[in-house]
Amino acid sequence: MIGIDIGGTGIKGGIVNLKNGKLVGERVRIPTPQPATPESVSAVVAQIVEELSARQDAPERSTPVGVTFPGIIQHGVCLLAANVDKSWLNVDIDALLTTTLKRPVEVINDADAAGLAEVRYGAGEDVKGTVLVITLGTGIGSAFIFNGRLVPNAELGHLEIDGFDAESKASAVARERDGLSWEEYSVKLQRYFSHVEMLFSPELFVVGGGISKRADEYLPRLELRTPIVPAKLKNEAGIVGAALQVAQHHKLIK
Repeated sequence: MIGIDIGGTGIKGGIVNLKNGKLVGERVRIPTPQPATPESVSAVVAQIVEELSARQDAPERSTPVGVTFPGIIQHGVCLLAANVDKSWLNVDIDALLTTTLKRPVEVINDADAAGLAEVRYGAGEDVKGTVLVITLGTGIGSAFIFNGRLVPNAELGHLEIDGFDAESKASAVARERDGLSWEEYSVKLQRYFSHVEMLFSPELFVVGGGISKRADEYLPRLELRTPIVPAKLKNEAGIVGAALQVAQHHKLIK
């Protein structure tokens, strides 16, 4: 299956082997156009899908495509776009991309996609009960997985903690903006993860996002009851999760 991951700075795509969650060949990345309107982004998505479809290992051109988007998605429609162009609000992204690509499309929140991928193929594989996948980036994304099934659109980055939106203090961008050392940033993360742990008592936290590759700088400083580990799929999680979601939706995989 083809998976596409729409991000604020780049749009990435790849062909995914759903048996093992690995990419077949190199991924394709094109910078996100500015302004990132529905029309300009869908044109880039079409360009990436066409390039991938021309490969020898590509699925048939009628095969559905999975796409992630950094906003709340309900029945294919964008209901909230906190960190992207406001022109996406209330857009039926499923319909837009289905028309653009001339093949079925399934759109999923980007953090939800990463969560699905991590639970199926990565750090949360075979973990029963509640797994919370938290992505630290421009904001804080979250995926709520219970016994391998996604509870969509759990916007845990927007929890109010100490009078502030959590992601305004504990995202990776907030760390850079405020010039925090890893030790200082760990204090912000401790406050955030302790609060989320109290609310949901998960079996496992999985931490993704770009700074997950620096996890040894901050995860060992956190004191939680819940095990907390870095994500395994890194930057490919969104692509893999998008492909997995669309395959499950069309009953092409269990």
